[in-house]
Formats: sequence, structure tokens, C-alpha cells
Amino acid sequence: MRSNTLKISVVFSFYNEMNVIPELLKRTRAVFHELLEKKKIGAYELVFVNDNSKDGSEALLRKEIEAHGDIVLVNMSRNFGYEEGVVAGMQIATGDAVVSMVSDLQDPPETILEMVDAFLADEEAEVVYTTRRKRPGEHPLKMLVTNIGYRVLQYIYTVPIPKNSSDFKLISRRVIDYVLQFHEEKPFMRGMLGWVGFKNIQVFYDSEPRFDGRENTKHPVLSRRVMYSWLDRVLISFSDEPLKFILLIGFLLSVASMCYIFVVLLQKLFGYYVPGWPALMCAILFIGGIQLMMLGVTGLYVGAIFRQTRGRPLYIVKEIVRKESDK
Repeated sequence: MRSNTLKISVVFSFYNEMNVIPELLKRTRAVFHELLEKKKIGAYELVFVNDNSKDGSEALLRKEIEAHGDIVLVNMSRNFGYEEGVVAGMQIATGDAVVSMVSDLQDPPETILEMVDAFLADEEAEVVYTTRRKRPGEHPLKMLVTNIGYRVLQYIYTVPIPKNSSDFKLISRRVIDYVLQFHEEKPFMRGMLGWVGFKNIQVFYDSEPRFDGRENTKHPVLSRRVMYSWLDRVLISFSDEPLKFILLIGFLLSVASMCYIFVVLLQKLFGYYVPGWPALMCAILFIGGIQLMMLGVTGLYVGAIFRQTRGRPLYIVKEIVRKESDK
């Protein structure tokens, strides 16, 4: 059994969540007060990474910091993205284990109770990951595209990506230290945790609709932002299968082209050859389209290499705000 003096840090990477934060704090604090009363943990902290919000989120959290000593506010210099905010929060968190979760209350804080119990019960476990049984309020098209995405990743990835898993996880300090050694320009947390390895424990939960009903932090599943993020951050991060796939397609097309040339020569030899402009154009457009697709996939990897070699920092923290007594 693990020690009951563990300190748990919770990392929230958020953007414009002023309407959600009060309820989020209320429910999360209730969970940790219960854990403290039952002496399952020794302390906790709530690390809020503000991804340059434009509403009153920062002012609200500053007031909470003055009233309570359990919050650390990390203000980013500009909007860097959710995953970058999670990495920043992990860098600053001081807990023996870190819980990563979204801040819109689609991940119910009460699930942390079960996650902590699972973590404490197994000394070999380093990650407790969650799997959603239900996802109310999600559009059927989004669920269809999401399921297809999971199938693609499970086929091409060499690291495990459990279906319907989320970024709602409890991660040991040991694994956090390894994750922070990554210097990827576009981090994909689920892939990074799968690559690090160690024993993982699964916890099931029912996702909830967004607390305030707004969709300001959500983007249509077929939007440019979501699709580009999936291509740059997810598809090529832990697999070179797309490159092997286009190599195979190129080989098959070459074989098919040689066969077609042989057929044309036979037709010419026996006098059955009839010039056909439509067939010629279809062949040219088809081959041209395949070539452009191959160049595009190759370009994704070249672009990733280019971004990585620039060596730019993953994020820039403008300031870290804690209660005076905690500084």
C-alpha cells in the first residue's frame, strides 16, 4: 500500500471558463476534503493554467487565491493550446501524483475518488486512466469520426491508445518526470504516456455535458483547427505507418501501370487499340491525385522535423500566482 501522506496536484488547462470555475472549485474541493478527512492523502493543490483567457477567469481565480491557499494560477503569455498548458501545469505542480482533467466539468471531479483509491491500492501502478462509458450531448457525426480516429490509431500506433480514453488521468511523479523529458513541439499526452509505459489501471466513468452549455472551447470535429491538430499532433507523433502505406500504394500503382502498358501493347499489336481521351485524362488525374497525397503525407513529417529543429520553447509562462504565504 502507498503512503497516505501523498500530495495530489490537479492540473486544469483552460480558456475562458469564468462561468464554470466556481462550480468546478466547489466540487473539486469537496472531493479533496473528503480524501483528507478519510486520511487517504496528505495534501493537495489545484494548478490552473490560464491559456490567455479573455473573460474574467483570471480575476476570479486571483480572488480565490487570496481567500484560499490551495490554488496556483499559471498565466501564459499567449494562447498556446490545451496540451501545452497541461505540460506547463505538470512542470509547475509539486504533487507526488498529478491529475490532469478538462475544466468544463465534462470530466466529473468525483471520479478522482475512485482514481485515488485505485492508485493507493496498487504500488506497481503508475498511471490511472479513465474510459468514458457514456458521452451525453455529443453529436453522432462527431462520435463516428472519433471512433474512426481511434481505429486508425490502434492500427498504426506501436503504443497503446485505449478507445474512449481521455486526458483525465492520475499520473505518478515518476512518470511525470519522464514525460517532462520530452521536447516535442506538438505534444500528444496520450501517446507520450503510452510510450513511457509502466503499469496502467483503468477506471470507467460517465462523461457529463458541459456545465454552462456553451461551446466556446469546442470546435466542430471536421473544422480546420481540429483536423490540422489531429494530423500534426496525433497521426504522425508515434508512427511512421503513413509513410510505409504510401510506399505500398506507390508500388501497387507502379505494378498496375506496367500491367496497363502491357495491355495497351497487346491491343496495338492485334489492332484493337482505340485512342481514348477520357480514359487518358482519368488515368492522369488519378495518378496525379495519388502523388499529391503522397507528397502531403511526406510533407507532414518534413514539417514536423522543421518545427522540431527550430528549438523554440513549447510555451512561455507570463507569471505564476500563489498565495503570499505559499511563495
